[in-house]
Amino acid sequence: MIRLLGLLAGLAGATDLGTGGQHDESLRRCVVAGRLARVVMADDAMVRNVVLVSLLEHIGCTAYSYEAAGIWGDDIATTHAVLMTDAGSTSDVLRTFLPTVASSTGRSPARVALTMAGSMRGMLRAAPRATCEVAQEAGRRLGLDTVAQDSLGHMAAMWNGKGFPRTGGEQIPFPARVMHVAGTAMLFRGVGGDRAAVEQVRRRAGGELDPELAAVFVNRSSELLAGLDTEDPLRAALDVEPDPVVWVDDIDLLEVARVFGDLVDLKSPWLHGHSSGVGNLAGAAAEALGLVEAAEIRVAGHLHDVGRVAISSRIWNLTRPWTAAEEDEARLHTYYTERVLARTPELAHVAELAAAHHERCDGSGYHRGLRADRLTIGARVLAAADRYCTLVEDRPHRSGLPAARARQRLDADVRAGRLDADAVAAVVATAAGSRRHRPSGAAGLTARQLDVLRLVARGLSNREIASRLCLSPRTVDRHVSDVYARIGVSSRAAAAMFTIEHGLAGPIRVSDNEGPGHEAESG
Repeated sequence: MIRLLGLLAGLAGATDLGTGGQHDESLRRCVVAGRLARVVMADDAMVRNVVLVSLLEHIGCTAYSYEAAGIWGDDIATTHAVLMTDAGSTSDVLRTFLPTVASSTGRSPARVALTMAGSMRGMLRAAPRATCEVAQEAGRRLGLDTVAQDSLGHMAAMWNGKGFPRTGGEQIPFPARVMHVAGTAMLFRGVGGDRAAVEQVRRRAGGELDPELAAVFVNRSSELLAGLDTEDPLRAALDVEPDPVVWVDDIDLLEVARVFGDLVDLKSPWLHGHSSGVGNLAGAAAEALGLVEAAEIRVAGHLHDVGRVAISSRIWNLTRPWTAAEEDEARLHTYYTERVLARTPELAHVAELAAAHHERCDGSGYHRGLRADRLTIGARVLAAADRYCTLVEDRPHRSGLPAARARQRLDADVRAGRLDADAVAAVVATAAGSRRHRPSGAAGLTARQLDVLRLVARGLSNREIASRLCLSPRTVDRHVSDVYARIGVSSRAAAAMFTIEHGLAGPIRVSDNEGPGHEAESG
């Protein structure tokens, strides 16, 4: 059994990386939010929701990563700049957003200003919608109650009604209003200390923030911010949770891992379903080998790429092979995976497994360069499963291999001493035994609507979908509207989450005659 808050507290570190936040910013935010809720006399049930929602405020941070990277060149820097900026103030946009993005992306201020003129309005409309929808859906899948789910769906709302959704005042759920105050405080405390936290909360009261909650924070800031730099943030977060605390078993742990793996895969349409594909394949192969740690291997498979959130989507979306510098940047994701997972003590073994998915038996892998004698059979199975899935999946710069060609590549890795023979044999046999059937009937969608849904999730425009399917743009517009209505979403990211959750993203191909026949690179 693992304490739910402790599990989420560790995994929330990924959202700090994905938003360019300070280390443990999510933990400190939930501590301050919990204290603030106590000060205003919220009951235990409400305090619990405040703590969870504040911890997970940025759980939807990958929802708009693909688009932001395409517009600005770096989704993480852009997200951080947006969070730092008062979007309702033109002067603050020019004073904060423009220079922050320019310095972070290496673009000239003039170029950023030109991009702002053409894209800023659309981004400020689309990004909050996608982020809120994905966050609310993640809350549902994590089993949070409806108040917490609704609060996550209001993470971009503003007291003055100018955020998303277009509700304001006390129509915004209480946990979300507390989260907004604590989030603003922690964001600016990270760059300017307690004084900056108090000043920004005071400045934004009545605009973005609930003025009464903001006033309480300002008046009692010394109490609410006490010990944040001296206490262990994880312990402080656990201490602020009301009794009775919530525990999760192995089944719940697996679902939490699935959710975070799916969220990571939103970084790029080319990654949709990768984490679930690796988790399912590695887990099944481990079971076939009779490994007692098969359940941990499955969890590690779903979480193995959580470190991708720390790397700009620009890298994952490149339509050419990486340069040496870009490959070095991409390779850091295994380090970040280990860093995130190791934050939860109960996931120590999962962290070791997940961080080793790019290690190779001959020592040529990364990030530690471990050799066979330091790699468990579980780590070897996960490495083989990730390699297989990567080979058969499409990437922006190349198409995936047929299963037979992928097996040949894995066999070559075994002969070269890079992958373990038993692990590869189990992975290949498991993949061959799972026949891919085209999903149908999900949410009552027709085969044509499923085609449209998949292409929407992959980031194609309606016009591009029309060309791909030989349909008129008007027909595609109608299909997209119908699909969105049926599955209850209004953004590409939320549609992508639906395809991943329901196995529609096509994570693994196993038929020998599927896909093109040219070589595939890892990535």
